[in-house]
Amino acid sequence: MSEKIRLAIVGVGNCASALIQGLNYYAQGGDTIGLMHRELGGYDVTDIQPVVAFDINARKVGQDLAEAIFAPPNNAYRVPDIDLPATGMKVSMGPVADGAPPHLARQMDIAAQEPVDVVTALQDAGAQVMLNMLPTGSAKAARLYAQAALEAGVAYINGMPELIVCDEAFARTAEERNLPLIGDDVKSQLGGTILHRALVETMLDRGIHIKKTYQLNYAGNTDFDNLVHRGESKEKTKRGAVEALIPYETDVSAAFAHVPNMGDRKTARFYFELANFSNAPIIVDAKLEVEDSANFAGIAVDAIRCCRVALDRGIGGVLTSASAYFCKHPAEQISDEEAVKMLEEFIQGTRER
Repeated sequence: MSEKIRLAIVGVGNCASALIQGLNYYAQGGDTIGLMHRELGGYDVTDIQPVVAFDINARKVGQDLAEAIFAPPNNAYRVPDIDLPATGMKVSMGPVADGAPPHLARQMDIAAQEPVDVVTALQDAGAQVMLNMLPTGSAKAARLYAQAALEAGVAYINGMPELIVCDEAFARTAEERNLPLIGDDVKSQLGGTILHRALVETMLDRGIHIKKTYQLNYAGNTDFDNLVHRGESKEKTKRGAVEALIPYETDVSAAFAHVPNMGDRKTARFYFELANFSNAPIIVDAKLEVEDSANFAGIAVDAIRCCRVALDRGIGGVLTSASAYFCKHPAEQISDEEAVKMLEEFIQGTRER
């Protein structure tokens, strides 16, 4: 049996709910549906063990993690026919900073407890990898947790669109301390960004000229409520992930809408104005519907294990291949086809990072 990977969760929202439910699903079902790797670098997906979690919602702080993931306003897909036993670990009160803007505060009360010392909490729990799932726009809070990870000696995955791993000074400090980093802003397993990029790459490979393209995403969870109010950084990472592939200047847009009765189901629309042979016009209008948070968790389980593999090998700093394949805004943009090859080389140990 392989050793457990001791995970710190920052933000007990829908993504955390999907992750915890999924870990129990694979522990109880034993299949490989929906996994890129059942085993990665010697670690099974079920070797991921949350040991500490932070939130500020009064309905979540102080509750067992297995209960907190279902507290309102969470509305992630409920995995049927699994047992969700108590974890024995209660959610800790984290620093509020800028994590509770007015539009989100309408949906929750901030817990009355004093925030814990995050560094001490990480060390006491023996955490090895931190997964940041704070709401978009929580720039100060995200950096507080990122700095705490460095001080506590914990690897760091930035799942939200604050440019932390891309910060050269932060990355340099992590490398000096042999702490792996993956970021910034996780791509969904099959979401808007990865599908938009795949369409773009196919068009470019076949000589199609892209005149204009946009991606519109809408859902009913708190993430989309937040994106409508302060989604500038997410718009930047989504747009940049597509623009980076196109070798000429073109018109690329990304936008969001909040539709409350959709719950955690997300719809992404993709529109292209194109030209093929002899500048003849083509229009592509496509749609994707997906359970949003499970889409995040499918990537998170591999990112967590990549960080642990790097820790085992004494590799610190940005994990280039994992960041390029898993994230919208890596420090180095690489095509998805090349990034997946590099990632497999990293897993096999023939590539350092």
